Amino acid sequence: MASTNRENDQVLVEEKSFVRVFTLNRPKQLNALSGAMVSRLSELFHACADDSSVKLIILKGKGRAAINVSILNGIVMGGGVGASIHGRFRVATENTLFAMPETALGHFTDVGASYFLSRLPGFFGEYVGLTGTSLDGAEMLACGLATHFVPSERLSMLEEALVKADSTLKMINKCFSRRTVEEIIANLEIEVADKNDDWISSTIRSLMKASPISLKISLRSIREGRLEGIGKCLVREFRIVYHLLQGVVSKDHIEGCRAILIDKDMKPKWMPSKIESVSNEMVDCYFSKIDDDDDREDLKLPVNSNLPAYVIAKL
Repeated sequence: MASTNRENDQVLVEEKSFVRVFTLNRPKQLNALSGAMVSRLSELFHACADDSSVKLIILKGKGRAAINVSILNGIVMGGGVGASIHGRFRVATENTLFAMPETALGHFTDVGASYFLSRLPGFFGEYVGLTGTSLDGAEMLACGLATHFVPSERLSMLEEALVKADSTLKMINKCFSRRTVEEIIANLEIEVADKNDDWISSTIRSLMKASPISLKISLRSIREGRLEGIGKCLVREFRIVYHLLQGVVSKDHIEGCRAILIDKDMKPKWMPSKIESVSNEMVDCYFSKIDDDDDREDLKLPVNSNLPAYVIAKL
């Protein structure tokens, strides 16, 4: 019983008339989602779905890493992205820090990222998903990941971010629209030789540090997501996660977590170590249907008509 109470304390619940406020309560862990939290949130969301009196759900985080469906006021990464980014209203502030750093961990852009990243303007989704670059609140608004921005003091930071985003978007579209990861990097290298731009150099460094197989998985997943709804995206990502955790083709996810999160030597040894060594056949394995002989099955999703059809860019 005591264990159950501790698990329930990880998600605090407030009832305010027709509003339900769910607060993630693991501030020391930056509100990283635990298994107990996922189960509790699932239970709470299903209860709200069955309660006709509930008209609004607010999800937020206690401490400095906040994940709010209404206000993205803090660090928004990993499970926090999945818990918040699919909401209808996503309000960013000057404290927002969004990123999808999965390729640096030998993982791939999941939590429905192939759906919402593929629907960003041009090929901005490929840029965000492959490089793991961080976005502030104004940049989230500019590209459509946030629907509103509420600065605490002034609007100038939003204007500056919009100008910055506009100045780089043409370059992003030119390079990240290429068919393969190799072609994306090759085009960036051509541009940096011509312009000697710090942003392009930084982008190339981010790509070269990432897991080669994670880059190719993420690019293909985002591209396929352009033509699919959120349901098919989640089913495909579930398959990729399953095969990735099996570690049959590559153990980059384990190695990435070791180097970045555990030992923190920041020197993962990727296998394969070169992008050109990752074959299409290797990538295909991650997208294959889960074999029934493994006592596993593909993700089964409930029918839900309230999911957003697309994001709306501000550019």
